[in-house]
Amino acid sequence: MAKLNMINRIINLGPLIFLYYLSISEIDSHFENYFEILSFNIQLIIIYFWSLKRPEVLGNGHVFFAGIINDVVMGIPLGLSSLSYLIVALTSTYIKNMTVNTSITSDWFTFFIAIVFSNLTFLILVTNFSDLSIQLVDLSYNTFFTIIFFPFFGLYLIFTTQ
Repeated sequence: MAKLNMINRIINLGPLIFLYYLSISEIDSHFENYFEILSFNIQLIIIYFWSLKRPEVLGNGHVFFAGIINDVVMGIPLGLSSLSYLIVALTSTYIKNMTVNTSITSDWFTFFIAIVFSNLTFLILVTNFSDLSIQLVDLSYNTFFTIIFFPFFGLYLIFTTQ
């Protein structure tokens, strides 16, 4: 019984380990070598989904720390990714508290709102407090493909967690 409990705990840590892996490995899901415009942010999908469906697995402290790690690895000012990740996590927490029954379409719509606020905050902070140059076209492509790929990852995660 104790062995089964330990295996269950390790399985529950899977999304957290994957989030930290994506933050450390500098994999930003850019497939620009294959397709010029295809890039999406899988970290935001993981954070939104797991904060919405099972918030005990992925806490806000872990989300913040993964953002700090991502900032250090990517070489951007500290706190930008953390703030973006926390906006997505807090939006999903708000949606979880305000709704009784969610569907993939309502999750997709609220994910759209969360990612728009997250990227808008990121863009405002980068343009006002940093010397980095952000291409709006690249950010809009990343946002578009992240929103498009959310239902596919969401459906996969729904079927594998139940």
